[in-house]
Amino acid sequence: MTSRDPSTSDITPEMLLRAYTCGIFPMAESVDDPTLFWVEPEQRGIIPLDGFRVASRLARTVRSDVFTVTVDQAFSAVIDGCAEPQPGREGTWINRRIRELYIGLFEIGHCHSVEVWQDSDLVGGLYGVSLGRAFFGESMFHRARDASKVALVHLVARLLAGNFVLLDTQFVTDHLRSFGAIEVPRRRYRVMLDVALKGQANFAQLPIAQPVLGARALEIIAATPPPIKLR
Repeated sequence: MTSRDPSTSDITPEMLLRAYTCGIFPMAESVDDPTLFWVEPEQRGIIPLDGFRVASRLARTVRSDVFTVTVDQAFSAVIDGCAEPQPGREGTWINRRIRELYIGLFEIGHCHSVEVWQDSDLVGGLYGVSLGRAFFGESMFHRARDASKVALVHLVARLLAGNFVLLDTQFVTDHLRSFGAIEVPRRRYRVMLDVALKGQANFAQLPIAQPVLGARALEIIAATPPPIKLR
């Protein structure tokens, strides 16, 4: 379900947060489109935090620390990276207003970035919104192989350490499905969201000021009990 809002300039970061509590989020048709439209998918993408999967080859890359991973150190640069064309994605839905709104959320502590560096160059990352015990992943990018995947692994470790219970990916792609992403119907998602918005999580439970080693991130993920299978 989508609805267009012609009064884009009236939207504030605080209004955007309220939209997230209702299960909706904004997008734009293109980088040049000055308007936004609100989206509430019939099938919502999530990654169950207790079912997150890391392939063995990726785990070796994470553990090797060939990349340095930081948090909240280059937020604007991450958004710029996410707005770049990627393989299979020529355009972007991140227009100027989207960029302004999420920078505003970052400034009030409700948006975060994960940055992946190689030889002092930003080669990948992701950003998303933090609210209650929910994290809403917005976009990711990579300029080096596996860089965005490494960012996701570090994000999930941080969410688990900080007592988050919901990782919303909005939609499911083949890329996300390899990590365990699934689709849930809108009604079920709203129940999950209501639960996640109760209580508080701590995005800074793991250090913010210095990088977290890959082995530590994998250790946190491995220590998470698997989901209970109902017979």
